[in-house]
Amino acid sequence: MIRLPLFVLLLAVTSLHAASSKPNFLLILADDLGYSDLGCYGSEIATPNLDKLAAEGLRFTQFYNTARCWPTRSVLMTGHYAQQVGMDPQYGRFPDWVRTLPQRLSKLGYRSYHSGKWHVNNAPKVVADGGFTRSYYVAQQDNHFHPKRHELDDKPLPEPDGPWYSSTAMAQYAIDFLKEHAQQHADTPFFTYLAFTAPHFPVQAPQEDIDKYKDHYTKGWPATRAARFAKQKEVGLVHTTLSDPEPQITAPSGKESDLEILGPGETRHAVPWESLTEEQKQFQATKEAIHAAMIDRLDQEVGRVLAQLKAMNAMENTLILFLSDNGASAEVMVRGLGHDKTVPMGSGLSYLCLGPGGSTVSNTPFRRHKIWTHEGGISTPLIAHWPQGIAVKGELRDTPGHVIDIVPTLLALAGDEHPVMPDNAPPYPGRSLVPAFAKDETISRDYLFWNHSGNHALREGDWKIVSAADNNDVWELYDLSTDRAESNNLAAKDPERVKAMAERWVKLEKEFVAQAGPKPAVKAKGSGKGKKAEK
Repeated sequence: MIRLPLFVLLLAVTSLHAASSKPNFLLILADDLGYSDLGCYGSEIATPNLDKLAAEGLRFTQFYNTARCWPTRSVLMTGHYAQQVGMDPQYGRFPDWVRTLPQRLSKLGYRSYHSGKWHVNNAPKVVADGGFTRSYYVAQQDNHFHPKRHELDDKPLPEPDGPWYSSTAMAQYAIDFLKEHAQQHADTPFFTYLAFTAPHFPVQAPQEDIDKYKDHYTKGWPATRAARFAKQKEVGLVHTTLSDPEPQITAPSGKESDLEILGPGETRHAVPWESLTEEQKQFQATKEAIHAAMIDRLDQEVGRVLAQLKAMNAMENTLILFLSDNGASAEVMVRGLGHDKTVPMGSGLSYLCLGPGGSTVSNTPFRRHKIWTHEGGISTPLIAHWPQGIAVKGELRDTPGHVIDIVPTLLALAGDEHPVMPDNAPPYPGRSLVPAFAKDETISRDYLFWNHSGNHALREGDWKIVSAADNNDVWELYDLSTDRAESNNLAAKDPERVKAMAERWVKLEKEFVAQAGPKPAVKAKGSGKGKKAEK
């Protein structure tokens, strides 16, 4: 009989325990980040930490969100389409059958931590209603250098007494929660939800980050877009043509009078670059530089969080997912403290938006922007990194996926592959992404559904119908296997397919609204003050 040294036996036991333990989860969400805005998805922006995660893990090429902030966040926390849980349109409460992801994970032995934006208005208190163990909540602020309101564990915090920047503060609280977990709950798996507000408007960033990109975008929108598209094609991220800019498109929010405040450098349309004045070109290029700086800083902060995972020996068995809540935004507006034209662009007293020209670049190669359900509004990067569970490195995954898939994926890995639903609750509409972690296979599903702000879409296999409120709700039809740029409308050639898919969309919409239940009765004026929804 061979007798092994004690340290070898201990090592074997430790390895066995590590291999059989439940994975930790780190879900990182960016705000208004476009499909091409990361280096590993085509951009020139320095994102080395996220690029490394992609090189050591997977990139999904056809992953979707809901086109807007709050519907995506509600899906991530509930596993259901926003229409099913009364979050698009917003009802003010969840149906009784809703169980949030942290609530489900708690029953599976997890502790859950949240840091950053919340915007799940049907569950206003992150800990009490959302089920998180700890939370640092930053209300949707109109200034990245100063929080409009922030809370720790559902309790208001005083104004910061020193320098504050949104991405840095959010990352720091995530790090603090992880340190606390390592010290007090090392044997317990964790779920950390880090929800940045960057690069959502106003575009603001530390000056040292802006300086890195100061003159980079003066070459113009078309040149930057073409370079990104070439890189995407080279690495196999896309198999389509480059969509044409749509200068006639104007975001539904904002107003013409905002241009008087912002000055002659601003435009609400993605007009041809050569038609801009020199002042406008410099103004637009500077806004893009600030947008890039916000993403650069976000990546730096992600790097600090990853360093904490390594310090607590959690990197190997933590599934890290990174994505964006919607496409880049074409909105141009002034809110909050307003815009001071005398201060440096991107500083705390300026209020600027990326706008339609820069957004068209960020959403390369797709059409439209945040709010629309064309590919530009709903396509997101998705990076998956998990050394212990994903053996391959640097591969692409072409299977279509959607934020409805995140909850089923995490629950399956946590040991609840077939979750029991409460009475009257519909089954989760998403699918587990776990099979795609092993190999590039198409995950079977009947459809993917979108409905936001009068913009509608349905995808069945590679076929997609889409309509827009600004185009009289006329259905268009595209074959996404060759035309994710949505340039060749096939509706006139295949009207029967359009009719059948449109009928399914209407049927699903009715089912989802019924599942959400009746809207709460509207209080009479003077009967009480309601909580104002975040924008």
